[in-house]
Amino acid sequence: MAEQCISERLLKVLACPACDTRPKVKLIDDSLHCPCCGRIYPIENGVPVMLVERATLGNNTECGERTQ
Repeated sequence: MAEQCISERLLKVLACPACDTRPKVKLIDDSLHCPCCGRIYPIENGVPVMLVERATLGNNTECGERTQ
């Protein structure tokens, strides 16, 4: 399970590289979600893959930023 692989300390510093405001990502299930643009970053073998090219687009956009 991803929660066991990623420390709270690491989660506090991880931010979405696609958003200008660099919002902190949220751990949901086995992936990291950006609350602003809705991108979902995978976690592979316990390592967050924070590459915009590898992210998938979700629907959640709390900050009003839209993905293109």
